[in-house]
Amino acid sequence: MEKATEAPKRGRPRAGSKPKRDPERTRAKILEAATDEFTKFGLGGARVDRIARRAGTNERMLYYYFVSKDQLFLTVLESVYIRLADAEKALELDHLEPVEAVKKLVEFIWNYYIEHPEFISLINSENLHEAKYLKKSRKLAQLVSPVQDNIRTILQRGQEAGVFRGGIDPAEVYITLVALNYYYLSNRFTLSTVLARDLMSPVARETHLRHATEVVLNYLLKSRPA
Repeated sequence: MEKATEAPKRGRPRAGSKPKRDPERTRAKILEAATDEFTKFGLGGARVDRIARRAGTNERMLYYYFVSKDQLFLTVLESVYIRLADAEKALELDHLEPVEAVKKLVEFIWNYYIEHPEFISLINSENLHEAKYLKKSRKLAQLVSPVQDNIRTILQRGQEAGVFRGGIDPAEVYITLVALNYYYLSNRFTLSTVLARDLMSPVARETHLRHATEVVLNYLLKSRPA
């Protein structure tokens, strides 16, 4: 009697066979490694070989996906703006009263900057280059921050309800919201030293959020608190 032929085992790659390439995964890993590298060292100090090594690939593949170090930096910048825009879109402020909506908006910006220090570091780096790379972005027009539309809508609802005064420029409100939080966090080390105060302690952070909210509301409210 002939022996039954053993069924071939499946699911195991043959010896010497190469794993299938996953371009999207490789690209994502390069982008993640590059974000960390540019955050720590800026554009000038960042090294492509370190990025490739951390991403588990080589420089040839890095340049295949991103062409140049400059292009990689621009892609990183665009990606952090995209993440911020996505987070802003999820706020859902329309169901809140105007004053509460402003409070939530200030709190969102404050917490987002704290939770994403890479955003501040990368924007600092780009400002050193006078926005040279963002000016080349073809996506920037699509990345206009949704928070500006949120502000415009909130102001309109507040004015119609007689809560907010008229004649307010939404762009100036946006700049104020960003400045109150961005400056505090981007300069926290020098400010903590000069003021002899730990600006990142829980008490200091809560105090600043309350202060920033009061500053913005005092500017917007038709009848300002005494």
